[in-house]
Formats: sequence, C-alpha cells, structure tokens
Amino acid sequence: MYRLAMTALSVLFLATSAHAMDGMIEVPSAHTPRETGDRLEALARERGMKVFVRIDHAAGARSVGQTLRPTELIIFGNPKGGTPLMLCSQTYGIDLPLRVLAWEDAKGASWLGYKDMAALGHAHPDAGCDEALKRLIGVLDGLVREAAKP
Repeated sequence: MYRLAMTALSVLFLATSAHAMDGMIEVPSAHTPRETGDRLEALARERGMKVFVRIDHAAGARSVGQTLRPTELIIFGNPKGGTPLMLCSQTYGIDLPLRVLAWEDAKGASWLGYKDMAALGHAHPDAGCDEALKRLIGVLDGLVREAAKP
C-alpha cells in the first residue's frame, strides 16, 4: 500500500513539468542534450557521485553510416545511495547505477529521462527498502530537474 501511495504521489508531483510514459520520467530541458548532459555530470560530481560513462548513441549511429538525433546516456552513482537498496534486496543491483538519457526529439526539443524508480520498487518487494528508495528518487529527480532548468 505504501508503494502504491508513493507511486501516486510521485506521478502527481512530476506531472507539473514532466510526464511519465512506459515507466520513464521525462523532463524538458532548456539546453541541448550535450549541454544538459554536461550539467548533469557536473552536478552529480559536485554531490560526490561518480560518473562511470557517457554513451553517445548518435556517434554510434554515425559509426555505422546512420543518422540519429543527439542522444546520450549518462551512467552514474554513489554507493551511499545504492548500497542501502541492495542491502534490502540485492536485485536492485540490476537497476543501479543510475542512468539518465538526454535526447533531442523530432521537433528539436531537448529532454532528460530516467526510469521511474518508484515503479521499480514493485519488482523488489522488501518493505525495508521504502526509505532508501524514497531518498534515491529524491536525489535523482533533483539532479535531473536542476540540470534541465534554464
């Protein structure tokens, strides 16, 4: 019941400037995907997180002679946030570290998107994970929104 309430609250909160589709939270960005990714990376590092890798999907497409609008995946995290979840349920390890996608849509708008962590809680039923999950959701959403703002 708690998870259902948390999911409902997070959807209501995020609906103000983002939308969730197919388990993904999407936030419009005031910057290009590259600039947004740079901002996200800098914010994550400022908060003591490690950026493990940035994957430029558009560059990958170019390498095989195809064209893809700007699309980058940023993978980052910190054991302080992820370990408590995995202590509750090690299967959270499949969803960590955190991943955020920066992309340009067909209309030229920039977006940041990430998996809805509240929905992931249903895949990991240990009730002891609720607080750790709530903290991680707050950190992730805060980073994304800050990176996307003007």
